[in-house]
Amino acid sequence: MENKLSFYNTLTRKVEQFVPNTAGKVAMYTCGPTVYHFAHIGNLRSYVMEDVLEKTLRYIGYDVKRVMNITDVGHLSSDADTGEDKMLKGAKREHKSVMEIAKFYTDAFFADCKKLNIKTPDVVEPATNCIDAFIHMIEALIAKGYAYESGGNIYFDTAKLEEYYVFSGQSEQELLVGVREDVQEDANKRNKSDFVLWFTKSKFEDQELKWESPWGLGYPGWHIECSCISMKHLGEYMDIHCGGVDNIFPHHTNEIAQSEAYLGHKWCNYWFHVHHLTNKTGKMSKSKGEFLTVSLVESKGYDPLVYRLFCLQSHYRKPLEFSYEALDNMTAAYDKLVKRIGGLSRDGEVQQDAYHVYREQFEAALCDDLNCSMAITVLYDMLKADISEATKYALAESFDEVLSLNLTTAHAAKEADSGVDEALERYILEKIEERKAAKKEKDFAKADAIRNELLEKGIVLEDTREGVKWKKA
Repeated sequence: MENKLSFYNTLTRKVEQFVPNTAGKVAMYTCGPTVYHFAHIGNLRSYVMEDVLEKTLRYIGYDVKRVMNITDVGHLSSDADTGEDKMLKGAKREHKSVMEIAKFYTDAFFADCKKLNIKTPDVVEPATNCIDAFIHMIEALIAKGYAYESGGNIYFDTAKLEEYYVFSGQSEQELLVGVREDVQEDANKRNKSDFVLWFTKSKFEDQELKWESPWGLGYPGWHIECSCISMKHLGEYMDIHCGGVDNIFPHHTNEIAQSEAYLGHKWCNYWFHVHHLTNKTGKMSKSKGEFLTVSLVESKGYDPLVYRLFCLQSHYRKPLEFSYEALDNMTAAYDKLVKRIGGLSRDGEVQQDAYHVYREQFEAALCDDLNCSMAITVLYDMLKADISEATKYALAESFDEVLSLNLTTAHAAKEADSGVDEALERYILEKIEERKAAKKEKDFAKADAIRNELLEKGIVLEDTREGVKWKKA
């Protein structure tokens, strides 16, 4: 591990060199999805960048254990512990049980992750598996004086902390601005910033999932699950906790409050947050009706890995503006890149000196606050360098352990899918251009002749709004 990884720690508000609690090992936690609907590509941007962080850690020699929760109970539609349970909302929408909804959308989430080459975490734990652990932690917090019962619910008392707003030092009012539009008052709370640890039957009588507890029949609040699931699998000391910037407050703030009150010591040293996906109108979100999914992007003809490359070309701490024009440009760049790598010869020896020089540059870019754009620049520089093709291919294969763009397999897969070799593909594209020119000159007889000539070779042309597409007959 010659290269030392540095990245922005939201807790200290600066880029810091990463030093794990245990040498050579990383305990890493990711906030998982609330499985009441398909994942939005904005949410998936966070998972792409967290995947790159995990793979970078492995690439430079760390033994990583990564844990992720699945929220299948307790996440309400308001950050103020009010509104409708998201899982119940999904069940009502589709006339299914909560657990049917959870299973379907958990599977859908991991199917999307697979398309984006996002590695499945070492441990994936649904919240509903850990009710006993939640109850145990809440009992301990009550015993220590950090929690209280009011109106049938159990709340965490933020007034008992020396510092609650650990991520910013801002006031509650400043942090709540723009969090959600539906923040409401809860008269049961002693302090506005207190949050629910356990809801009893006094709230949401139609809640499908309820468990017996010392405080009555009920279910857990959202924030308690990540604390308990991480401790169950990673112990009392965590290295890195990941999420989107929208998790910073209140979710991650509340996790730290309850975890450190329970443990009596610092819980997690590094907090890694990925910024929003935006469009020209601002942040993209499900609530605004901008429900862009991987399947929708695919239906428009884009390879999901083009979206991954789109994410990698931007820095994780900057908002990323999405447009189909940007995806078009990225498609052209991706196709050109994988075609170039696919054409490299693997014959001959790998030049070890050159190999190590470029690998060192690639690692250095990633270790500089996960500068993926610079890492990709190293890839392009390497491909232009005066080194053997076998060396270039070996480096592309190595870099792809982190980039995960199928750099050495995508071109062959495209050829296999189409059943067309490069020479014939060039011929088809040339004929399409000739036909396009003929139609522009209103020489429709020539255009039809070109179509028929390709049809004889087993190639069917289809005129679409996006242009001419072709496929094997």
